[in-house]
Amino acid sequence: MTKPHILQVGPYPAWDQEPLDAAFHMHRYDQAPDKAAFLAEVGPQVRAIATRGELGANAAMIEACPALQVISVYGVGYDAVDLAACRARGIRVTNTPDVLTEDCADLGVAMMLALTRGVIGAEAWVRDGSWAAKGGYPLQRKATGKRVGILGLGRIGHQVARRLAGFDMAIAYSARAPKDVSWEYIPDPVALAARSDILFVTLAASAATRHIVNADVIRALGPQGLLINISRAGNIDEEALLTALETGALGSAALDVFEGEPRLNPRFLALPNVLLQPHHASGTYETRQAMGKLLRDNLTAHFAGQPLLTAVL
Repeated sequence: MTKPHILQVGPYPAWDQEPLDAAFHMHRYDQAPDKAAFLAEVGPQVRAIATRGELGANAAMIEACPALQVISVYGVGYDAVDLAACRARGIRVTNTPDVLTEDCADLGVAMMLALTRGVIGAEAWVRDGSWAAKGGYPLQRKATGKRVGILGLGRIGHQVARRLAGFDMAIAYSARAPKDVSWEYIPDPVALAARSDILFVTLAASAATRHIVNADVIRALGPQGLLINISRAGNIDEEALLTALETGALGSAALDVFEGEPRLNPRFLALPNVLLQPHHASGTYETRQAMGKLLRDNLTAHFAGQPLLTAVL
């Protein structure tokens, strides 16, 4: 039986690459020195695209693959896939939700604790001899009992809220419509920020949510506020965020995603009031292996004529 031809947009760990190579004819776009020429050569054979959330598949790539049937995304975000081009041609799209929810929620809470309690600076205080030379570390902020807002109560947002309930926090959330939960519903992001000490951004990215956390939201969160983003970079206006952090209009931020990553704006590197993470919320062995399996299972189901496991289109 002829293996289906698949365009691979980015690298995967060996535990994913080996079974992909065994089951499919993988065309390594990520390794091609001349990507346009490579697409022109292999595109007509390609029946599926295997990509990652941050890489996606743009209109030109999709157009270069006239036999394309399905795009399988390694990650929960699929905003980098040109969905309009897919709809126009009836191309299916899948992602890998649920399997990374717990890890993303865990990292969000870990970042909150690291910032409020000064974990990074305190560790350096011990290592550089400041504890012995200068005494105790400067006082930090309490996390328990704070007012928290969750912008986007989907899978990840819900799990963040569940964890924060253990810290006796007053939880409110914003979403397209009220959910069947006991937490307070505040539909307006500015109003949500104004009643919050800590604001988590956990909503899916789309054209409608781009820069939803704008200067008004950041100003409402205020000079004692903490902003945490474990969603997509485009949900926050980075220019407004940087200005607020530099001027003290916002107290602090913890970020796992950035515009243009991994080449983030160098202004972030000069700020003492921001915790920077390398887009690794799902970065555990267990979760990455589960993501890879779900990506492969969606491809296998498609070519076996079975229902897709996690279709978004």
